[in-house]
Amino acid sequence: MAKSGSSQYQTVERPVAGCAAGEDPFNCDRRAILAMLGGYEVQFRFEETVVLKPGYERKEPKRSMGFESVVLVEDAGRRISLQHILVMGGGAITKHWRQDWIYESPKHWVFVGDQRFEEQERNAAEIPGTWTQLVYEVNDGPRYAGNGKWNHKYGISTWTSGRTWRPLPRREYTKRSDYQLINAENRQTITPQGWAHEQDNTKVIRMQDGKDIPLVREFGFNDYRRIEGYDFGPALAYWKGTSDFWSEVRARWANRFAANGSITLSLQTGDENFNKTLLDLGDAYMKNPQVNLYQKQLDDAFSKFVHVNTTAPAIKR
Repeated sequence: MAKSGSSQYQTVERPVAGCAAGEDPFNCDRRAILAMLGGYEVQFRFEETVVLKPGYERKEPKRSMGFESVVLVEDAGRRISLQHILVMGGGAITKHWRQDWIYESPKHWVFVGDQRFEEQERNAAEIPGTWTQLVYEVNDGPRYAGNGKWNHKYGISTWTSGRTWRPLPRREYTKRSDYQLINAENRQTITPQGWAHEQDNTKVIRMQDGKDIPLVREFGFNDYRRIEGYDFGPALAYWKGTSDFWSEVRARWANRFAANGSITLSLQTGDENFNKTLLDLGDAYMKNPQVNLYQKQLDDAFSKFVHVNTTAPAIKR
């Protein structure tokens, strides 16, 4: 990603539909989620705010920008999957994160620290009307999940999650190791210019005895501005050429969870070997689209980095 700066591309504004009187809120929710599809210039901004641990000094704010195409992976009514693809100079692309939305999901995986993800049942009373957002890494592995409702008051569509645990983001784990996880609330709003993702993050140190020590709060603001004049064609071509390969990868992750409902990643935070292996295989598939040619390499990669837990440790909520 490049440093944040001024843009040369024209904004494309569209009306925000919200939810009309008498309209089924489920349909309004779906419309809001699908409104995130398209091509965007994205400004990523993060700033540490409230210091929570004695002696800590705020780090400098982080600013960057990039161009992303958000494409539809699946629309099954109560389940919608959106894939983000970064587009860089010269048509180079990088498969980025994925967001899946599930309506009234009775259970889902959660991050519990130490590279471990556990499937948890939800309180039945809290399920009606909610959408679960599942966020995935570039390798289609789990990252974080949250539950919340879409609110369409005043013609503005906003989804707000409950507090959720998440691992360190790339902007942090490549530069620091003084904390281990983030407790976050996420808010996504559909705007006339595109959409926005706000994050209320608390960076947390997890001690060896399991005690959590809050370090500092951080505000994140990711602004997805719909633009014209930029060539997002390479992202669409990449997805058309590799979607079947990534479907195979997603199936492997699903099988790991189905086996026991719990997995642990055997890689250090910041280790890019697993990501690189899968991205390289995706590139190879695009040139020679025969999934059977890559089965063994996929098996080897998952055997090395993704482990089904045979015993389920206590979950820290």
